[in-house]
Amino acid sequence: MSFDVQGKLYEIFDEQQVSEKFRKREFVLEIPDGSYTQYIKFQLTQDKCNVLDQFKVGDDVKVAFNLSGKPFTKNGTTMYFTNLSAWRVESADAASAANTSNNAGNNYRAAGAPQQPAMASSFISDEADNDLPF
Repeated sequence: MSFDVQGKLYEIFDEQQVSEKFRKREFVLEIPDGSYTQYIKFQLTQDKCNVLDQFKVGDDVKVAFNLSGKPFTKNGTTMYFTNLSAWRVESADAASAANTSNNAGNNYRAAGAPQQPAMASSFISDEADNDLPF
């Protein structure tokens, strides 16, 4: 699943060499959401780690990312992990100039989908069988 979101770079972490063949770099995006500000952590991997080199904390950016998750079972207990894997980071100014139909109140959406109210279009399915308790 591919999404994008626009916000302000709040924190940029150093690159980490996790193993001989895997490296990652994490960053936090500050996203206004009504009366609450959200701080969302993303990760860049492998050759994408240097994508942030041209940006600094405080810059307004647009991030394209994939949403993924997987279960992990240990000692009979299952935990679930969610990952926001960024694959493109660009200046918000360049992104809004390229997308003149951008609605000001919509901060994140499914990539390629028409923009709707932020939470509804990105995270809630229109399917009738959606039985999430929240």
